[in-house]
Amino acid sequence: MQVTVESTDAARAEADLLALPLFLLEGARRRLPQRLGALDRALGGRLAAALATGDFRGKRGETLLLYPERGAAKRLLLIGLGPESGLDREALRRAMGQAVGAATSGRKAERLAFLVPALGRLRPTPVAEALAEGAHLAAYRFDGYRTRREDAPARVASIALLFERGGDLRAARTGAATGEILASSQNLARDLSNEPANALAPSDLARAAERVAKEAGLSCHVLDVPAMKRLGMGALLAVGQGSRNPPRLVVLQHNAPRRGAARPARRRPTLCFVGKGITFDSGGISIKPAASMHEMKHDMSGAAAVIGALRVAALLRLPLHVVGVLAAAENLPSGDAYRPGDVLRAMSGTTIEVLNTDAEGRLVLADALHYARTQFSPAAIVDLATLTGACVVALGKWSAGLFGNDERLLERVRVAAERAGERVWRLPLWEEHREHIRGDVADIKNTGGRDGGALTAAAFLSHFTEGLAWAHLDIAGTAYTDKPSPCQPRGATGVGVRLLAHLMRDWPSRSV
Repeated sequence: MQVTVESTDAARAEADLLALPLFLLEGARRRLPQRLGALDRALGGRLAAALATGDFRGKRGETLLLYPERGAAKRLLLIGLGPESGLDREALRRAMGQAVGAATSGRKAERLAFLVPALGRLRPTPVAEALAEGAHLAAYRFDGYRTRREDAPARVASIALLFERGGDLRAARTGAATGEILASSQNLARDLSNEPANALAPSDLARAAERVAKEAGLSCHVLDVPAMKRLGMGALLAVGQGSRNPPRLVVLQHNAPRRGAARPARRRPTLCFVGKGITFDSGGISIKPAASMHEMKHDMSGAAAVIGALRVAALLRLPLHVVGVLAAAENLPSGDAYRPGDVLRAMSGTTIEVLNTDAEGRLVLADALHYARTQFSPAAIVDLATLTGACVVALGKWSAGLFGNDERLLERVRVAAERAGERVWRLPLWEEHREHIRGDVADIKNTGGRDGGALTAAAFLSHFTEGLAWAHLDIAGTAYTDKPSPCQPRGATGVGVRLLAHLMRDWPSRSV
């Protein structure tokens, strides 16, 4: 699908569907905006009539489809944006998602034109970026395994973003190109998370990371079982030992320092992103209930998001050193599986008492976090993990849980999430939570029980990030969905990719 930026008069835009977003119309404002007068005349007054009758009010998410007798467009879709004061990037993404949905739902509207609303306080670059994101996210489909395509929805071939004449089209085109990179990287994460577990074992996830690295210009290093044993990664290895598919630790780097290069006085800061990559989670010996276990193919969504974010860093040529560490394993019960009551020794030397083998995500992250901290000495670490059902109970499917030990980093993550339209909610991390997971026969235990489960899981991770700015995103509730929305079909969401992208883009490019 091609997204272009044009200054064509909307009345002359040849399209199968012309999308016209409008702000909320109330009282005296229930008249056609003056800027649309020429378009309305070209359409035979259909716009003014729709507004005058009250059939369309411009409420956020409201739509009205018209078939004008005149004009270059075959169909006209009115889309409500809500109050003009509430216009933001997410409203633009959703409006574009509605336009793409209308073009493909039972219609073959391959050519879509979208009249960009009056920008107000927003600049052309972020507007075009958000619209391009919405277009590519809404057009996403995961249907490669279907053998019959008769019922497959139509696809949009081209979308023209129509800006007013005199606007900064160069800036808008830059924004649209960036939006395509962000959305396609999120769609890559969606693809990985949607893959069935029999097609994406830990080694397959590692190969996928290698392919992305080759295409985008990243460096990639994969640690196999012998390499992890030499490093003493007893926690990650234990989780994967019950499966015939051995675990992997994958390290991606953007702007990796050249070996042997002299260290400059001022250098790029290093950011580390760590992703949980459990390619399937049965719960192990502490096996999960059968209901919804098929969704556990999504338990590697954190790792998928990290791969997508590193792709963004490379394609946007961000002036940072960015490291992605993926802890990939398959958690299955077998005669070789680790057991409740086992004591593991993590790479850091910390001993861990296993009380529940279904609390495996924090174990693989323990070694991945310590590896990232000791090998790269980053300015900050952010980990993403579908970690706890307790976080879903607390925040539902509407938000990820945010934890950490550095106020400045946490605020940066919050701002990045807001710009990405991906909600996060700060949850506490107190010393009492750390005390609650102290072990009886080892240093710590891998679960603190049902009470505050998301909080004690974060407290467990904090043991492996001491002395370093760290943020933890529990994306268990937001990594996949069964309720479609304008930019999101059923299945994996790819959450975290654009959040991390905004975090990187706003990070100072130099450190002393």
